[in-house]
Amino acid sequence: MIILDGSQGEGGGALVRVALALSTFTGQEFKVTNIRAGREQSGLKAQHLAAIQALRKICAAETNEVQLGSLDLWYKPGKIKAGKYTFDIGTAGSITLFLQALILPSLFAPGKMTFIVKGGTSGKWQASVDYLQHVLLPQLQRFVEKIELKITKRGYYPEGGGEIILEIMPKWNTLDFTNQVRKIILIEQGTLEQIKGVVNLSSELQEQHIGERIRQAVEIELRKSQVPINVRVEYASSNSVGGEVVLWAQYSSTEDPERFNPVIVAGDALLEKGRRSEDVAKEAVGELRGEMESGAAVDSHLADQLIPFMALVPGSRIRVRAVSSHTQTNMDITEKFLPVRFYLKDRIIGVERKEE
Repeated sequence: MIILDGSQGEGGGALVRVALALSTFTGQEFKVTNIRAGREQSGLKAQHLAAIQALRKICAAETNEVQLGSLDLWYKPGKIKAGKYTFDIGTAGSITLFLQALILPSLFAPGKMTFIVKGGTSGKWQASVDYLQHVLLPQLQRFVEKIELKITKRGYYPEGGGEIILEIMPKWNTLDFTNQVRKIILIEQGTLEQIKGVVNLSSELQEQHIGERIRQAVEIELRKSQVPINVRVEYASSNSVGGEVVLWAQYSSTEDPERFNPVIVAGDALLEKGRRSEDVAKEAVGELRGEMESGAAVDSHLADQLIPFMALVPGSRIRVRAVSSHTQTNMDITEKFLPVRFYLKDRIIGVERKEE
């Protein structure tokens, strides 16, 4: 059994999510103590419980009795069953954080996986479903026949109630894919091609034209980029008033004309009561611009999410703006489940097979 200390590294929930994903993929059971010891409110949160309950359905996993705030978890996975599953995290529990535990093992399921997930589509300290859709999933296409996410309802804090549909059509099983999947090589940005984005807001804000004001401010801030800028505004009925702007820059390279390794870096910002539209736009643009000017081919949010997937194809390398505590923790945890070793040199994170 693999023993983990939840206070390790950044001491957050990422450790649990990555461990659940890799345990289910490899079939190795684990135990983790001191869950989220580095957080003000320690223990399991709603999205962790929902992920554990989901894995009980998907692969008949066995666990100890857990509840909100539990500090210890024992987990023993079974074999994944293909099919259509519906999960409700409840309130504004993060859909993207929930999916971090499910996506990796589902890439190699024995058949099509369809997840209908209800919860929060955006929020503080998490990547939104738009980020997942436009930045992470394009990198995972190499592992499957198809992976597609549709947003069917927006869910903002505190009521949540959003919904997405994620479809995964596997291509390989876990025994024969390694030498056939292209390595994740994201080192150079290449040529800036265009900047895209979405401003999504609850319908209550439409009368004040909040979305259009944010879009206009974004376009003014980015006009010096001298590339096409396409930011759409989307109003939707939701249980709570809220919104978010997500921006991403797409690059092209003559060395990768087929875009097997698409370079996409992003920035975002949440709408909050009392904040001017222009300030929300400036925050998102500032985050995006910081990633663009760093020369990194992987933004700081994508880096930690890519770590477990990089380990599936040793030889993968990415250039990052900086190595976050999340990224370091995910490297440490991944090394416990897979026979790989990560290394860091000049802002490049690489992974290689561990010698016997």
